[in-house]
Amino acid sequence: MEREMVPPPVREPAGQADLDAVRAQLGRPTRGTAMVAHRCPCGKPDVVETVPRLPDGTPFPTLFYLTCPRATAECSRLESSGLMREMNEQLRSDPQLRADYLRAHEDYLARREAVGHVAEIENVSAGGMPERVKCLHVHLGHALAVGPGVNPFGDEVITLVEPWWTAGPCVETE
Repeated sequence: MEREMVPPPVREPAGQADLDAVRAQLGRPTRGTAMVAHRCPCGKPDVVETVPRLPDGTPFPTLFYLTCPRATAECSRLESSGLMREMNEQLRSDPQLRADYLRAHEDYLARREAVGHVAEIENVSAGGMPERVKCLHVHLGHALAVGPGVNPFGDEVITLVEPWWTAGPCVETE
């Protein structure tokens, strides 16, 4: 996928139409969704920003939540291909990549802390950061939400996924 085809990040309050779209994408009500962090070229949210403490009081470390079922399926396809194993091998053998990944972890923590402090998850980011690559969905969401050059594995996923929007919106909402 060409980087130019990926729209830039947004950070805008999630309106009712956005919440309805995310509910349709997830097949359940949203939890703690505050902002749209990225929009698919079709206009629907594909990454939302969630509050670090859900309304029921549960700590929630995943700040950037990938919601588009097609983008999610692309991440799952890459995970099943063994890509995370390859990424973890790269992480072990490349000191510069480890340093860049640590910065991605710190970026994630700082952005979540700016939304709200939750002591229980204070040094916990997501996706295995900074020690391993555990979830490509998290890395794609982070990269889409903040733009290129922050999360090296998220940037790599962007180059490997098939463009999920080519068939039009993943859900239809009124």
